[in-house]
Amino acid sequence: MSVPVEIVALMVSAVHAFEGRPQDGPRPDPEPVGRSEVEVRAGLGIVGDRYFGQTVHRNAAVTFFDAAVLDDLAVTLELPAVPDPLLLRRNIALRGYPLDGLAAHRSLDGARTAGRRFSLDSGAGAVEFQANRPANPCAWMDTVLAPGAFKGLRGHGGIRTTPLTSGVLRLGSAVLTVFDD
Repeated sequence: MSVPVEIVALMVSAVHAFEGRPQDGPRPDPEPVGRSEVEVRAGLGIVGDRYFGQTVHRNAAVTFFDAAVLDDLAVTLELPAVPDPLLLRRNIALRGYPLDGLAAHRSLDGARTAGRRFSLDSGAGAVEFQANRPANPCAWMDTVLAPGAFKGLRGHGGIRTTPLTSGVLRLGSAVLTVFDD
């Protein structure tokens, strides 16, 4: 199944900003994190990102987020505007597909289901990913977005993935293809 989507944010950060206590605020990034394009490498992640090539993060090298979740959160929390998706610190934010359903999860009987395999093509060729586990929100969301965001994002914090192929992704129109495996 292929669907048109829009890549609305791409983030590459060399440092982990959410360290220490949320009330002290995030660590500043040494350079702007927003990008117009990113280079993805199979099995390694996004070039320049803090998780690139980190063995411990192999199954979480690239994170995705559904931007529509922020639209809903803004309404629920009565925010004056929809928050910038870069504040969530997910690598790729897109609009047009409910990404959270692609992650592995536990069924009602406790069995673990596998995450889905999918590709994203923004015009430079498809890049394939294996969805692994959910990217659960943390208490920092109440600090960087708004009070109540942590609770509001539970179950909708995005997904952690492993890149299966290499390529380039750019902001703008794209096609997401979910494979039937």
